[in-house]
Amino acid sequence: MFVLRPAAHADLPQIERMATQSAIGITSLPPDRAKLTEKIERSIASFSVEVDVPGEESYFFVLENVETGELAGTSGIAASAGFHDRFYSYRNEIIVHASQDLKVSNKIHALHLCHDLTGYSLLTSFFIDPALADTRLPQLLSRARLLFIAEHRRRFADKLAAENPGVCDNEGRSPFWDAVGRRFFNMAYPQAERLSGGRSRTFIAELMPQYPIYVPLLPPSAQLAIGQLHPDGELPFSILIDEGFDPDTYIDIFDGGPTVEARLSTLATLRHQRRAVWRGESAAAAVDSIAANTALANFRATLAPVSHSGRDAGGSTQLAELLALSPGDALRHVPVLIERREGSEA
Repeated sequence: MFVLRPAAHADLPQIERMATQSAIGITSLPPDRAKLTEKIERSIASFSVEVDVPGEESYFFVLENVETGELAGTSGIAASAGFHDRFYSYRNEIIVHASQDLKVSNKIHALHLCHDLTGYSLLTSFFIDPALADTRLPQLLSRARLLFIAEHRRRFADKLAAENPGVCDNEGRSPFWDAVGRRFFNMAYPQAERLSGGRSRTFIAELMPQYPIYVPLLPPSAQLAIGQLHPDGELPFSILIDEGFDPDTYIDIFDGGPTVEARLSTLATLRHQRRAVWRGESAAAAVDSIAANTALANFRATLAPVSHSGRDAGGSTQLAELLALSPGDALRHVPVLIERREGSEA
């Protein structure tokens, strides 16, 4: 009896509670009442505005237990990364240094400051109650966003990215930041993250070196942190990898955590989802699915068995109530378990 829906003003106290539990480095869910209020207001405005191309819109969802009214998670989408300013990342590169006279050739791992991901749509703000981490609800929380994107394509880019928190300790010390960013900023990692706010990173580009950073010259702790995850990021990261996101090309400019990216057309949920017409209660064989209505401001998604025949879909009365479906309405659905290209279950 959980449903994913757009966040509302009344959700603020519960969202604050979840934000205080989120890992350092997840700047899209800051433990700051003013910023969270602005986040909710910006989301409400985004759901209400007409959009022809992706812009500064930001969509924020909450996972609600409809029986108790308790919130158990959040997730979001930013329509266009770096809409006002360029969105910076480090790109992993291999630089070849060679000498014909010495007959020596060396391949060296380097990091290049880039804004390749500017204009991508960003998956943000993932948080799930730890008590529910081993259920199927994280799948709903992460993948229902893709059904929303599939239905409202004009609002989003053809490519998606998602930042994942990197290695840091309980005091917020990041070995990657201490070795790289702190050399050019007189501030600790958490402070730099708060300044960025998950939106503009122009101030980083203004002070960071524009030439490549040679990884072998960094301290061993910083080298080991490149592309590594904070433990709190392992669950959402694994869901994105199962979807087909590439984790190897980009890293976060603050903590070195992996930034994944992919084309929409390659993602498993988008390839297996179907748009169907709701025909009401059905006794036909059903598949455990993530199901969503096709509304905008009244978007709803949940987990439920769905039967499918041609262009028609059916299920329980409870499913219809959760998604506010009437016979003849459209819905999108995708199996919770889908076969990956390698043949294993995702």
